[in-house]
Amino acid sequence: MNDKQVKEITSRNKDFAQWYTDVVKKADLVDYSSVKGSMIIRPYGYAIWENMQNILDKEFKKTGHENVQMPMFIPESLLQVEKDHVKGFAPEVAWVTHGGNNKLEERMCIRPTSETLFCDHFKRIISSYRDLPLLYNQWCTIVRWEKTTRPFLRSREILWQEGHTMHESKEEAMKETLKMLKIYEDFQKNILAIPVFTGKKTEKEKFAGAEATYAIEAMMYDGVALQNATSHYFGQGFSKAFDIKFLNKDNKLENPYQTSWGCTTRMIGALVMVHGDDRGLVLPPRIAPFKVIIIPIGSDKKIDDALKEITEDLKDSSITYKIDNSNKTPGFKFSLAEVKGYPIRIEIGKKDLENDCATIVRRDTLEKVKVPVSEVVIKVNELLINIQNDMYERALKRRNSMIYYPDTYDEMKNIAKNKSGFIYTNWCGNESCENKIKDELGLKSRCIPFEEAAPTGNKKCICCGKKAETKIYWAKQY
Repeated sequence: MNDKQVKEITSRNKDFAQWYTDVVKKADLVDYSSVKGSMIIRPYGYAIWENMQNILDKEFKKTGHENVQMPMFIPESLLQVEKDHVKGFAPEVAWVTHGGNNKLEERMCIRPTSETLFCDHFKRIISSYRDLPLLYNQWCTIVRWEKTTRPFLRSREILWQEGHTMHESKEEAMKETLKMLKIYEDFQKNILAIPVFTGKKTEKEKFAGAEATYAIEAMMYDGVALQNATSHYFGQGFSKAFDIKFLNKDNKLENPYQTSWGCTTRMIGALVMVHGDDRGLVLPPRIAPFKVIIIPIGSDKKIDDALKEITEDLKDSSITYKIDNSNKTPGFKFSLAEVKGYPIRIEIGKKDLENDCATIVRRDTLEKVKVPVSEVVIKVNELLINIQNDMYERALKRRNSMIYYPDTYDEMKNIAKNKSGFIYTNWCGNESCENKIKDELGLKSRCIPFEEAAPTGNKKCICCGKKAETKIYWAKQY
């Protein structure tokens, strides 16, 4: 990468789609591959995903979940067991028809999701209430044959995690469904610094085969929605279809209650689109692979001594860092550090060291401060907390400024035509209105929020004028 490439990032206000592509490429998160619709996740991008994995995996294990690994292939007959499920995924399924030169007796799909595989396994291992609950999670790759792809947001090959659990009762399964949704919500807010809405998806938008789907909905910088995680309550639908039964405490056979929940590398795309700017990526400290980039300016004993002191202090504080010792110019190194979004940059140069100081630059605001070398890590610790909190508050303020509350359908139409963001309205709950809003305004339902979901104002549906049953968020989506 040369100096010109570092600087050539399209303005996000001029062309947001091109800006996004520029950032994920120039920040070295991904590269395009020879496999159409699939991306190469570069080491820096994968390091972000590893941090996501590590943090979430610890949370899952705290709540008693265990990791497993299921096969990649699903026989067609197995996929067909739950009809609503297979109908929902049919357009995106990739099929394997040959093994070597031989045609398979039964074609197999490359898993688009693993409900059927888990159910086939659960049927073999569940016999009594003593076997429940089963709390499993899988980190794996899935394949969905998307027509239009974009790095991280939509890809034919997706890295993700999928939780699959079985329970004795509906109450226990519902508790699990909402508990995992809460884990996702906390992760978005506290780690990714992304404000989100949580709530229930409509019947039209729920997961194929689920009784209810709950979602994490985030707003990107351009006002477009991105669904960052989902948690599904399956009830007994799959367990009945797969004839999974257990002997309950009353010594009677019963079908267990099931949940499923997941998130993907799509969250990396959300990080870019919520926090990035015209200089490149901006990473919240808690998810950044390297919280600090150190740039020595020149080389002599004084610089080397200061570098050694600072890095030893960083190690003692368990703060991840990277040193740019390349032969590039300081200006190039500064620009590259900004493109890659390291939360803090430390510059160590001869001029500052004359006063026994180093310069600290925070990536989110580009504010600079000169600090005595002995106090650098104290200041870094303080700034890491401030940057994390400030990034969340900044994103929250922008999101809230782009939520609209129309009273009439004409108002809603005008907002949809001229503004970007979420639209919050009363709704009757009928799919016909949901379809009309999608077809006429290009908006999809996002979620029925848990809080403040009761109709307000005239309490009539924004679309048909009939009695409203709930409030709901609408938006364009990625």
